[in-house]
Amino acid sequence: MVRHATDIRPNDGDAASAEFLLGADEALVRLSASRLGLEWPEARARLDFHGPNAPLSDKRKSRWLVLWLSFRNPFNFVLLFLGAVSYFTDDLKATIVLGVMITIATLLRFWQEMKALVQADALRKMVHNTATVYRQGDLPQGIPRDSLDPKAAEIPMRDLVPGDVIRLSAGDLVPADVILLEARDLFVSQSALTGEAMPVEKEAWQPGARVDAGDPFGTTHLALQGTSVISGMARALVLATGAKTYMGFLAGRITGERPATDFDKGVNRVSWILIRFMLVMVPIVFLINGLTKGDWLEAFFFGVAVAVGLTPEMLPMIVNANLARGAVAMSRRKCVVKNMSSIQNLGAMDVLCTDKTGTLTQDRVVLIHHLDIHGKESSRVLEIAYFNSLFQTGLKNLIDRAVIDAAAEQGLRDAARDHECTDELPFDFNRRRLSVLVKAASGTEQLMVTKGATDEMLDVCAFYEDQGRILPLDEAMRAEILRQRDDHNEDGFRVIAVAYKTLPNNHGPLRGEDETQLVLCGTICFLDPPKESAREALRLLKDHGVGVKVITGDNANIARRICRDVELDVSGVLTGTEVEKMDDDELRRAVDQTTIFAKASPMQKARIVRAIKANGHTVGFMGDGVNDAVALREADVGISVDTGTDVAKEAADIILLEKSLLVLEEGVIEGRVTFGNITKYIKMTASSNFGNVFSVLVASAFIPFLPMLAIHLLIQNLLYDISQISIPWDRMDEDWLKTPKKWASGHLTRFMICIGPISSIFDITTYLGMWFLFGANSADKQSLFHSGWFVEGLLSQTLIVHMIRTEKIPFIQSAAAPVVILLSGIIVAIGCLIPFTGFGHSVGLQALPPAYWPFLIITLFAYCVLTQTLKRMYIRRFGAWL
Repeated sequence: MVRHATDIRPNDGDAASAEFLLGADEALVRLSASRLGLEWPEARARLDFHGPNAPLSDKRKSRWLVLWLSFRNPFNFVLLFLGAVSYFTDDLKATIVLGVMITIATLLRFWQEMKALVQADALRKMVHNTATVYRQGDLPQGIPRDSLDPKAAEIPMRDLVPGDVIRLSAGDLVPADVILLEARDLFVSQSALTGEAMPVEKEAWQPGARVDAGDPFGTTHLALQGTSVISGMARALVLATGAKTYMGFLAGRITGERPATDFDKGVNRVSWILIRFMLVMVPIVFLINGLTKGDWLEAFFFGVAVAVGLTPEMLPMIVNANLARGAVAMSRRKCVVKNMSSIQNLGAMDVLCTDKTGTLTQDRVVLIHHLDIHGKESSRVLEIAYFNSLFQTGLKNLIDRAVIDAAAEQGLRDAARDHECTDELPFDFNRRRLSVLVKAASGTEQLMVTKGATDEMLDVCAFYEDQGRILPLDEAMRAEILRQRDDHNEDGFRVIAVAYKTLPNNHGPLRGEDETQLVLCGTICFLDPPKESAREALRLLKDHGVGVKVITGDNANIARRICRDVELDVSGVLTGTEVEKMDDDELRRAVDQTTIFAKASPMQKARIVRAIKANGHTVGFMGDGVNDAVALREADVGISVDTGTDVAKEAADIILLEKSLLVLEEGVIEGRVTFGNITKYIKMTASSNFGNVFSVLVASAFIPFLPMLAIHLLIQNLLYDISQISIPWDRMDEDWLKTPKKWASGHLTRFMICIGPISSIFDITTYLGMWFLFGANSADKQSLFHSGWFVEGLLSQTLIVHMIRTEKIPFIQSAAAPVVILLSGIIVAIGCLIPFTGFGHSVGLQALPPAYWPFLIITLFAYCVLTQTLKRMYIRRFGAWL
């Protein structure tokens, strides 16, 4: 009979809906399972019913969907409409040009999106992990037996089902949510789920044990999918697989499309503003030219050309090229971008929420202090602890390895030479101690060395060692030891007490009653130490306007200690319990005054991020555990690492190849460069188009012939578009990069109105010059008029690129990147030469007189001076340029 999985997912926050988990016996009954394992046919039936044991969907967007999404932008639809109009009016050349524009823009975006999907697939690192399972019946063909136990088999983790009985060993990932039937010296790392660096000990279910509904991680007989076995062995019953697991619940919270960013909304808003502007102005231009010139067909073609000129068809291409270039540049800095729109959010980020373990710390346990009874460093204490850690026969946990490493650094390895372990009492949850009996090669006594939790150690100690003297352990000294322990805990340390006792050589096997009358030697203190690079990275982030908040599943004391060590100002501390008691308004008020959020659950992390965002901040969240996935999706930009869990990487926008804030700081700068270059193009295009409309309206109203032929406008527009291709490779001024940059559409409207009309002034100056100075004032001289405005219009548009790209004086105080200067120079040269070429003559242009060039230089120089003057006034009035 196929049985349903037992669901231990959070319900209403993080409270586990696990009222049925009263014990292993009841779970076996509910799942129709046996301690010997399922029958193979039953397991296959359950796999068909429940599906694979995978919390994430392997599905991805099809190529056709990506192609459609790449095509689907308002500018392409406008160009498609104009292309259709050109086709049905027999303007084949314009139809081909517009078709090429649409194809290039669509294919470029398609290539970029597909490349991002391929990178994301590679980063999922679909490793085919296996699980050791006990099943009854004949072994199916192709399934290997376990090398250590002929009763067990190795199967893919994906094939596990509720009711399976599995074996867990050191180094294994826990493949599903399980209840422990048997366990020996089992230590499990739950850092992927809780963020706590220290492994926790798990034990087999005992009659009467209950699940803490508010803390499934603290339930000693449960192990959850996504955790890993550090040491020991266990046999466990699978309760839930796939989406029914705790990890599956969190993975389910990150499915669906991420909401559009402010940047996406801003670009879309700008797009429709420009399209509406074009839809209003083109009919006006068409009517004015038709009424004043009388040639309605020519006026129509001119109107279509104006529509193309006013449509920033390169905007999607430039935006995507900027994002793609930013993604490539970030990959060189060990940042892989999954969601290209997030690059801008990375540059806009002014608050970074990060976990502690592995980001601010080294993600390892280090013995920092070995203290005597008075709290002074003592090599004697380290030597006694070394005997215990070295000679205990179980797998060395992180604490033991830290003690052994510290002893090696202190040159104490020889102290254990010629000694052997004759017996031991392993650690268990009741005693919370571990004892070993050590005998020297020559000696009449054995030494029992014990280490464990301070309270439990004081229960079995009757004496203490003080500078070689053995003294009775009175209440005053007990109180002093506990005070020291509390002080060290407050300082973020994990404290373990060390004691010893001498026994005769003929002493029999160790028994529990031997752990009495011990001599307390001192304490050893452990910490996950801060990274050397963390302090510098935090300083750089602060210098660039990014505040850092620590959201951790660890306790507040440890987090406060680490923040102090890396010189991160701690303005306030909140625990997950305190956050849970706050309503949304209270939390919004509290988050800006809080640096550390400790003991935070996954849902609380996401709620904290939401509260910070609600205060107007652009929030980044950096995490690599399953417990970080929901907050990663909630943040404006989610950041994970390549060694993180698959769930975290699925939720992230950016994946770091090195878990370092220094790497992230470099990514922030690159994000700002990318955003700056996109902003340049949008402001150049918007202001240029705004000015061109006035120029065309004036020319259409007062000049008795078309101010420029449709083909001239198309050529001019094409050359200008080509000059913009290099914008993604431009650089930004250092001063501009120092603060976060956020999208503000209102600034763009203001910029268009203030800067756009400047070009119209000099377009009109060119009209007047061509009309009065060069005699281009009649229909038979319109070719000269067209040529003069064609060159001036193209050069002024190209020049404005350099005027707008910086707050400073262009070329003198701030020069563009060489590729931008080179391409601008090429376009200027081509524009000046076209009227003198056969191609120019074929489209109705003619050679310009020598006197035109001084006039052009004076006009462009005056244009630059006026633009620079108004730029200074604009910055003084509004405080910013780009």
